[in-house]
Amino acid sequence: MTAGNRPFVPGTGIALVVVGILVAAISLRGPIVAPTPVLREIESDLGIGSAAAGLITTAPVLMFALLTPVAALVIRRAGAEIALLISLTGVLCGTLIRTVPGFEWMLAGMLVIGAAVTIGNVVIPVIIRRDVPGPRVAVVTAAYVAMLNVGSLLTSLATAPLAALIGWPAALLAWGMLTVAGIALWGVHLRRARRSGDRFSGPATATAVASGGGGGEVARLTGPLPVVVARRERSFARRPVTWLLLASFAAQCTIYYALTTWLPTLAADTLGLGATAAGALASVYQGVGVAGAFLVPLLARYAPRAVAPMVICVCWILVTGGMLLAPDLLWVWLIAGAIGHSGGFVVIFSALVAVARDDREAAGMSALIQGGGYALGALGGPAMGLIHEITGRWTGGLVLLLVLAIVYCVALSTAVAAAGRARR
Repeated sequence: MTAGNRPFVPGTGIALVVVGILVAAISLRGPIVAPTPVLREIESDLGIGSAAAGLITTAPVLMFALLTPVAALVIRRAGAEIALLISLTGVLCGTLIRTVPGFEWMLAGMLVIGAAVTIGNVVIPVIIRRDVPGPRVAVVTAAYVAMLNVGSLLTSLATAPLAALIGWPAALLAWGMLTVAGIALWGVHLRRARRSGDRFSGPATATAVASGGGGGEVARLTGPLPVVVARRERSFARRPVTWLLLASFAAQCTIYYALTTWLPTLAADTLGLGATAAGALASVYQGVGVAGAFLVPLLARYAPRAVAPMVICVCWILVTGGMLLAPDLLWVWLIAGAIGHSGGFVVIFSALVAVARDDREAAGMSALIQGGGYALGALGGPAMGLIHEITGRWTGGLVLLLVLAIVYCVALSTAVAAAGRARR
């Protein structure tokens, strides 16, 4: 049995690798979500408006779109293990920077966090593919996606209570301890592996990822994870299915990051909740995503092909339409939204793998779809904040999200139909 590119021998540290990946995953989304339960306090203390506050959580998403080639270079030069340490160290540095007084420092810290997370997003699928035995790759990948949601859940749930005790700058800084734990655990793995003589990935592994190599396995591991590619084919840009998938991914990213940014504030304003209660309610959106990461693969395996995308489309309509029409049932709509955001990535990139005509085209489509999708998704938080700032209400922003959900459903359904024809 092999684990990616190296022999799998029980007891050689595979378990430590997996644990290290899962602990690191907590720091790849949690620090981005952490400010959202205390955005009102941040706005007040820093003297900024809602549109500017929306930039705090969407600046990292813009880094996802812009810095993928840089992440490829880091992995190529440093190797996968060191690249992950660089990622976690960058997250810790960004966490420290954003506690310095002033909006400029807050924004700079979030940009540093986003740049560091981009490297982690890219390199962890490489490590999973290389080190985890083939039959366990899907389970480990699903567990990794679930831990991304766990990080968001923890920060959504506990930031407001911490801020009430020690202030929001110290509360945001406290989450750096989770990143320190990831750095320490991954450092233990590096020392252990070097003592035992295990080899590390270098230019060969990084180049394979950058060129979309590996028999398409990187694409299959994608889910919500950005994939680095260096080469693009012109032909796929002329295919309508490419733009349908881009529209789906862009709509999903925009809705997800708009809600992630403003959900605690919206819940507090709409339902009259305190910051702690609003953060707890918003954590449902992140927490149920842990289960959603496993639900869609199960549907894809045991139900007809059309069921999984239909479920995801219904979930997005429910969360956007439900919040608009029946806000008192917010927790119900958030459960649906959690399934939609964690499962939608799997549906989109499964369709991409099905319609791509070869590995190179799959890599090029992935780069276009993710780069464009994250770039547009970064506008969600500021746009919703600006609409609220102008109107003084959340209704306009929610209408925008409902329209995007309808666009998402039309684009995804058409793309999945094209994927079904490609499989035949």
